[in-house]
Amino acid sequence: MTADRRADRRAEPGTDGRTDRRAGRRTAGRRAARPSHRRRPGFRGRRTLLATAISVFLLVGVCAATGIAWDPFGGASAQAGPPPGADAPLLPGPTAEASPAPSGPVTPQPSQSPQPPGGAADGGSEGAGEPAAERPTGALPFDMPQPAALRSGEAGRKLVFAHYFTPYPLSLDNVGAEADYYTRNYLNPDGESGKHEKYGGLLRDRPLPVPPKSGNWELANLQQEVRTARAAGIDGFTLDMLSLSGKNWERSTLLMEAARSVDPAFKIMLMPDMTSLKTDDPGVLADAVAALGKSPAAHRLADGRLVVSPFKAEAKSVAWWTGVMDALTSRHGIRTAFVPLFLDFHANSTDFAQISYGFSEWGSRSYVGQDSAARDIRRAHGMGKIWMQPVSVQDVRPNQGIYDEAGNTATLRSTWKHAIDDGADWVQLTTWNDYSESTQFAPSLHNGYAYLDLTSYYLTRFKTGSWPKIVRDTLYLTARTQFAAADPTGDQSLVMSLRKGSAAPRDTVEVLSFLAAPGVVRTTVGSVKASHDAPAGLHAELLPLKAGTSSAQVVRDGRTKAQVELPYPVDHKVEVQDLQYYAATSGREAPAAR
Repeated sequence: MTADRRADRRAEPGTDGRTDRRAGRRTAGRRAARPSHRRRPGFRGRRTLLATAISVFLLVGVCAATGIAWDPFGGASAQAGPPPGADAPLLPGPTAEASPAPSGPVTPQPSQSPQPPGGAADGGSEGAGEPAAERPTGALPFDMPQPAALRSGEAGRKLVFAHYFTPYPLSLDNVGAEADYYTRNYLNPDGESGKHEKYGGLLRDRPLPVPPKSGNWELANLQQEVRTARAAGIDGFTLDMLSLSGKNWERSTLLMEAARSVDPAFKIMLMPDMTSLKTDDPGVLADAVAALGKSPAAHRLADGRLVVSPFKAEAKSVAWWTGVMDALTSRHGIRTAFVPLFLDFHANSTDFAQISYGFSEWGSRSYVGQDSAARDIRRAHGMGKIWMQPVSVQDVRPNQGIYDEAGNTATLRSTWKHAIDDGADWVQLTTWNDYSESTQFAPSLHNGYAYLDLTSYYLTRFKTGSWPKIVRDTLYLTARTQFAAADPTGDQSLVMSLRKGSAAPRDTVEVLSFLAAPGVVRTTVGSVKASHDAPAGLHAELLPLKAGTSSAQVVRDGRTKAQVELPYPVDHKVEVQDLQYYAATSGREAPAAR
C-alpha cells in the first residue's frame, strides 16, 4: 500500500546542479490519489518576515554553536514511573490511563554499544578535544535519565533512531544566518533564481542558526547535531544514502566521523534510498555500503552483523538484495542484518521474510492514519522479525502542493503511543531534518526544541517501561500562523491541498500542559482571554485560532508557575502559504520573531 512521499531532492550549492529525486513515500494501507492543486496566475511579491527575523536569532545561534546549548536536558537519574493515569499521553480530551509496557513475542535483539569509560555517553569527554556539555536544568517537565541508563538492560534493547537527511545540515556555506544559503535561497520565494517562486519558496523553516566556524566547520556542525540528538536520548541516526558521490556522499562520510568522535555509542544505521540511488548493479551498492559500514559508528548487532535498512526496499527484488548481501560478504567480509523499509509492507513482507532480520515502513503523517500499526507489528513479530515503528510530527510540502493535517501535536503523540502500546522494537523519527517536508524533530527556527523535548518524554517511556515523573510545570504551545483556508496574496501559484485520507483541516491552538499538581491555565489567543483547569500530568486543551499572538501561563495558589508565548502572529491575509505548526515551550528561551 503506497502513497505520495517525495518528488524533489535538492541539488547542493556549488555542485553540478543535479537534483536527487524520490518517488512517493507513505505506508498507510492504501494508495493515495493524485492531489488536486489549486492554481491561479501569480504576481510579483516577496515574503520578508523570515529574512528580517533571522538577525534576531543570531544570538541564539551563537549559543547553539557551543556544546552547552546543544546538550539541553537536566536531571541526573531516571525517575520511577507513576501509577498509570496521571502522566499518560492522550489525544485532546480527558487524561487517559497509560497502557502497561507491552511484552510482545520473543524476537532477536540488537546488542548494546559499549560505553566508553569516562567518555561522552556518561558525561565525560565529548571527543575531538571538546569539553563535556553541561545539562541545564528546567528545560523538561521531568528529569531526563543519563544516557547510560537508557542504553543498558531492557531500555537499551528499545532503540530510537532519527532519520538524517543530508541536504539540510546546520549550515550550507558557513555564512552568518542573515545572509546564508538558507536565507537567500531556500526561505526566500525568489531564491535560486526564482525556481521556487510558484510555491512560495522551497522551505518554511530551517535549522537554528549557527555562527561561522573556523577549521573543518562541516564536521563541527555535524558533531553538534550528534550531541543534540544524543542529549535527547536518541540512540543514533538512520542515514539516508541519497547518492554515491557528490556533496551528499561527502556529508554522509563526515557524519560517520562525527558520530565516532562525539560518542562511540551513538550509531548510524545505513539506509540506501532506492528512489534516489542510480544503480542497478548490486555490487556497486555493496561497495558503497561497505565504505560507510567500515566506520566504527555503523550500527551493528551483537553478533557483528551490519544493519542495512533500505528505503523503499521493494524497488528491487529479493534476488537483487540477496546479490547485495552476497557481495558484502564475498568482497568485504561483512555479514548483514537486513531491515527493509517498505512503502507497501503487506504486499512485500512475505517475499522478503526469508532475507530479513526485521521490517519497517514510512508511515502516515496524520493522527487518523495510525490504526494499522498494531496489525503491522503483530505481523512482523509473528514472522519472528523485529519492527521499527515510524514516529512523526507533521508533513507539509509546498513544492509538491500537498500536506497532512497533524492536529497540532496529535500526530506526534499518537505515533509515539502506538510505538509504545503496540510493542515496537525500534523507533525511527521521521525525520530529524527534512525541512522541505516540514517533518523535522531537530531544533529549528520556528519550533525551537519543543518537538524534540516532547519526544524525550515519550522516548523515556518507550525505553524504560515507566512514564517519567512530572517534577516541574511545563507548557507547550502549538498553532499555525495562518488559517488553513487562507489564500496567499503573493506570487505563489501552486497552493497546497490536503492529502487524501488525512484528518480534516482545523484551525486550533493547542496548550499541552505537563503539571506537577493541578493548576489553572490562563490563555490568550489574539484578543480572546480564557482559562481552564488542568489536572496533574499531561493534558491537551484546544482553543479556536484567532488573529494575533497566543500565550499561556500556569497559575497555582495565586502565583505564575510557568508561561509560554508563541510570538508569530496569525493574520487572515498572508503572502505565502505556510501550513506547518509552529511550537514553543515554557522550558526554554525560545527563538522569537519581533
